[in-house]
This record gives sequence, C-alpha cells and structure tokens, in this order.
Amino acid sequence: MSTNRVAAVEHNLDRWLESAQAAPRLLEPDEPLSPGSSLTARVALAVFEDQVASRALDVAARELKKSNRSFYTISSAGHENNALLGALLRPDDPCFLHYRSGGLMQARARHDAGATPVFDTLLSLVASAEDPASGGRHKVWGSRKLWVPPQTSTIASHLPKAVGLAVALARARRLGIAHELPGDAIVACTFGDASANHCTALAGFSFARYATRQGSPCPILFVCEDNGIGISVPTPRDWIAETFSHQPHLRYVRAAGELDAVYDSVREAIEACRGTRRPVFLHLETVRLWGHAGSDVETTYHSLEEIEAVERLDPVFRNARRLVECGAATPATLRALVRDTRERVNAAGEEATRRPRLTTREQVVAPLAPYDEVAVRAAARAQVDDSVRRGHFGKLPEEQSSATKKTLAAHVNACLHDEFLRRPELLLFGEDSGKKGGVYGVTAELQKKFGLARAFDTLLDETSILGLAQGAAHIGLLPLPEIQYLAYIHNALDQLRGEACSLHYFSNGQFSNPMVVRVQGLAYQKGFGGHFHNDNSIGALRDIPGLMLAVPARGDDAVRMLRGAIATAKACKRVVVFLEPIALYHERDLHADGDNLWLFDYPPPRAELLLPGDVGVYGEGPCELLIVSYANGLRLSLRAARMLEQRHGLRVRVLDVRWLNPLPFEAIARHASECGAVLVADECRATGGGIADAVVADLAERGYRGKLGSVRAADTYVPLGSATSVVLMQDEEIVAAARRLA
Repeated sequence: MSTNRVAAVEHNLDRWLESAQAAPRLLEPDEPLSPGSSLTARVALAVFEDQVASRALDVAARELKKSNRSFYTISSAGHENNALLGALLRPDDPCFLHYRSGGLMQARARHDAGATPVFDTLLSLVASAEDPASGGRHKVWGSRKLWVPPQTSTIASHLPKAVGLAVALARARRLGIAHELPGDAIVACTFGDASANHCTALAGFSFARYATRQGSPCPILFVCEDNGIGISVPTPRDWIAETFSHQPHLRYVRAAGELDAVYDSVREAIEACRGTRRPVFLHLETVRLWGHAGSDVETTYHSLEEIEAVERLDPVFRNARRLVECGAATPATLRALVRDTRERVNAAGEEATRRPRLTTREQVVAPLAPYDEVAVRAAARAQVDDSVRRGHFGKLPEEQSSATKKTLAAHVNACLHDEFLRRPELLLFGEDSGKKGGVYGVTAELQKKFGLARAFDTLLDETSILGLAQGAAHIGLLPLPEIQYLAYIHNALDQLRGEACSLHYFSNGQFSNPMVVRVQGLAYQKGFGGHFHNDNSIGALRDIPGLMLAVPARGDDAVRMLRGAIATAKACKRVVVFLEPIALYHERDLHADGDNLWLFDYPPPRAELLLPGDVGVYGEGPCELLIVSYANGLRLSLRAARMLEQRHGLRVRVLDVRWLNPLPFEAIARHASECGAVLVADECRATGGGIADAVVADLAERGYRGKLGSVRAADTYVPLGSATSVVLMQDEEIVAAARRLA
C-alpha cells in the first residue's frame, strides 16, 4: 500500500471521476443544489474550481520543495471548504487569515477581475521578490486590494487585532475619521482548533464578548477551522463545540455536512454578524490531509488505517461527488476542470521559480523601519491657534508659573492635551487611563475634555489593549495605548514583536499599524511596589526589529520627544514605545531637597521637537570623562558629575541618549572622541537588560582608544522596600567607577 499520501488522495479523486455516472438531470446554472439551499450550481462549480486550485498549489509546493525551489509546505489540504467564506465575504470585509486559508484566498480573488491568485501564491511559495503579498519575505496570505493584511501567526495571535479592528469601525465613524471600509463591513479571522486554546486567542474571544457586553458594536466573525488535531496532538472530541457554543455574547454557528449545507451555515454566520454587529463563532468542520507540513512524518503518530480514514473525508472528493450526484456538473466537466487546473498550476510554478529573489540585505530590510525626517517634521508643523488652546487650557501651559505644573507628569499631560487638539485621529486608552486619569494623573482630564470616544478605559488585559491599537491603526486612527507598568508589557510582548512591528515588513509596506505605546516603567520608586512596579529591563523591547524606543528623563524633553514620537508614527507609519520613568513623574529636585532643579518650562507647540539622534549634552569643552546615560540614570549621572568635579577635579560631560532604539551611536562616538574615557551609567539589569553592552561594543569596534567602563544594576528582580538601594545603580557607584576609569 502506497505511503505517498499526496498521490493516494489525488488518485482517489481521479479514479472516482473516471467511473462516475452523470445525474439523470442537470441543474440550471442558477438552480440550487437542494431545495431551500441558497447555493446554486453556478456558484458551487466556481467554488469547486477554487478548491481544486488550492489543492493543486499544495501539491506543487511539495513537488517544488523536492528540488529546493519551494520553501513552504504547510498546506490547506482538507480545509478547502473555507473557500465558501471567500465566496460569501465581500472584498471590503477585512480578513485576518491563518496559514490553511488557501481555498478562501482563491475564492476571494474572484472579486478582483485582474487578480492572479495562483501565480501570486506560487511567487510566495518560492520566495520571489515579485510576490505581491510580502515581496519574498515570507509565505503569507495577503492582498492590499482584497483587504487581507498578511499574518505570520501560527497560534492565533492575530485574533486580538482582528477584534480591535471590529471595535474600531464604529469608533472611527463616531469620530468622523474617514477610511475605505463601508459602514456595514465585518471583520473575519480564521484559526485552528488547537490554537483556539492559546491564551492570545482566548484574549481575543474575551475582548469581543466584553466589548459587546459594554454595548460596543463588534462585528467580528471568528472562524475556527476544526480539523481535530494540532501537529500530533488530538483535540478532544466535541471540545470546540462544548467550549464555544454556550458563551454569552458570542453566537455559535456550526458548518458541517455536504457542500450546500456548509454554504448555508457560512452564509447564516456572515449575515448574523453583519446584521447584528455582534461577534459570531463559526465552527467549520475540516480535516487535515498530509500531516502538519511536508516535514511532518504522520506515520509516527497515526497508523495507516487512521490516515486513510481521514482521507475518505477529503472535502474536494466529497464536493465532486455532491456536484455530480445533484446534477450541478457532469463527471466529464469536473475531469476537465481538475486536469486543466493542475496543468495551469504546474506551468505557473515553473515560471515562478524563474522569477528573481531578494539578494541583498538592503532589499530584505527595506520595509522594516521606514524613516523620513523631512516628512516627520512636516507632520509636526500642524498647529492649533492659541485662541483655541486658551479656550481649552485657560492659561497656556507655557505661561503657567506654578511649580507643580512643571514636573514630567504635568508636562506629559499638557502635551497629550495639545496633541489631542492638534490631531483628531488620536485615541488614548488603557487600564485606569480614562475616567481616573491614570494611576499617576498623567492622563487627567483627557476624557472630560475630549469625550469617551477618544479617551477611555479598557478591560484589564494588555494583549487586548495592544490588539485594539493595531486594529484601530488599520483604518486611520492613531492610537496611544497605555500599558500601566513595564513588567506587564511582557504579558503581551508578542503583540508588538510578532504582530504590530512585523506588519509593515511582511506586507512589503502595503499595510501599517502606526501607534505610540505609552509605558510607565523603570525603577527607583523608593522601595514601593517591588518588581512589577520597578521593572528595570528594556532588553525585550530593544530586541524587536523596527521598534522605536523613546525614554525621556525630564519634563521639557518628554514633551518634545512625545511630539516627535507621534509625528514619526503619523508620517512613517511606525510603532513607537514611549517609556515614561515613573520615579521621575513628580520629581522636583536634582542635587538637594528643595532645589527645584528638575522642574522645567513647558515647550510651546511651535518649539523644536526631538527625534532619534537628538541627544542631550551637559558640559561642553574639554573633558576627561564622558558619562552616557538615560532616564533615572541621567539624574544620577548629573549628581555624580558634580561630585566628581567638586571633590576630585575631574572634568565630566554627561550625554543623555534619549532614544534607546535606535541608539545614537554617531553622537556617542563624536562626544567620546573628545573625552579620554567613557562610562555607561545603565540603570537596567547587567545581562543585556539595557544599553551598556551595545554602546561599549560599538565604541570598541570603532577603534575608540580611551578607557571604557559601565555601571549597571544587579542581575536580579527588584525587591520590596529599602533593599532596592543595594541592587539598583546609585550615584556613588558612578563616582567610584568614574574615578577608576579617569
């Protein structure tokens, strides 16, 4: 008995079509396959052709892989009934698709008369630079014209942003923000039964139900393609139905049986979602043929009898039989369709292998992190008349003299108000950031002044917060999601690393989700809160390709940097994290209690903004030592520099890098060249938690001839109480290290 299951499945279909007899009566093209069904013979035949094309593409991927001309073999074989979604959804219903949605994409492409979905898929399989979805960077389902943003998710991590877009549709309309989607659009996302158990998927379901319970429209169609297995691990029988069929605020529709029955169930789910503007869970029964991927040896965990039992449920075979038996097509018609489709796919595959691939580093990274300083500065020029600002603030922030108005927290708050006046597309949301105005008062009065549509509270889930930001950003809104503490962003880090920051790259610049994520973090809260409120590691953020990371240390810098971050997100479609040091929010003093040297004037909106590469310099002229730092470390370094100069006669320059990704290496090197030694005062953890490794390595590779050193926090979690002082960097340590160097 053959172990080549691809050939066996194809042979089963071919053999049956050769021996099958035509039905006594053929249906008219617009006649339904069965009484009461809405699936006509014409539509059914078109869907079958799309399913055969998807199957032929899966075969071609494996054949080309044998000669190392294809690089992806996870197939849609057994899932072809998702083509019914492609036929029934509109091209202006955004789709977030998982990797087994080949049939859906083939059918969806019929909405575009000029589409070439077979060739496009093959270009993606062979990683050609001409692949219209990703430009040869990954095998993804994607199309700008068909509103399919490419996903790389394998664990349903695209669900939160799909829900985010569904929620954002009504909010954008309420705010009058124009976008290309119609008012009755719905959002669809597909995923498997195994990944439905993942915490990110569960966050998406919870987010949709929560939004609905709160009264927000949420037209999201969850499509669970249930094939009963995750790689080699079986899903318990009826697990999906038991889990999702009785959840409040989530309508459940099961799609199973013959082609026309599945079609009618899919149509019911779509119409219910569109009509009610509420979440619908479509349980689409599928099977998985040929293992998880080409490298998966299915016989290591399934017997041949079990494999053959699944093959007897092959939807392409089953649909062919249904079309013939009900009179929608003759066996001869289907034989010709199958033969012609296979030949067309094979010929297109050979052509695709001859198309160019990415060959240089510059080509690969081109769409990763676009940055146009001229465009950013242009985006920042939009101004609000001072009369409007006076009507909002009363007395303008730059004219206020009260010291309490000049802390970092007060400056960020005023800047947010100014930016909301300037940009009607801005949204701010998170835990406690709405009515309460934030745990530290940084978002105070935003909801009162700008309304619930623009400043609001969310459920307590960082994954959903970042999912909402991504979805909203797809349609022209500019989100400023807030993560209350740095430690908690790690709960949802994949939403930045795997989803938000990868979209522009994997869509070759066709889709983007610009945002500025405000994160409250870092340590030095005088023992309060322990680790989760004093997280001193930004390594995981600096590791994310394309992510910009801004960390201000003083109020006036924070204003200029936040303006720069928002303008960059707007003009360059970038994802920016704006990390606000909690311990500096309400700090007033620098060297001694009551000196008020950490209070600064508010820069008016027309003042210069700060962008990556713009560093802060304290101390000009000849110097023996350069101290490189940021955030809390800047304040400590300035105190240390004073001690070094007054007590030890050392001439010291302090450099605030401000932007931690990208780091301002050129500026650091330029200032280092004027000093005899460089000390990096890094408040983050010693083993890669901050920037010291990168700064020292860069200077060493440039051939810097002076001495190099660093002071860093202990490689540990931050404890509670006074013990914090023994693990965090202190100004005395900077002084001691500087003396050793100089």
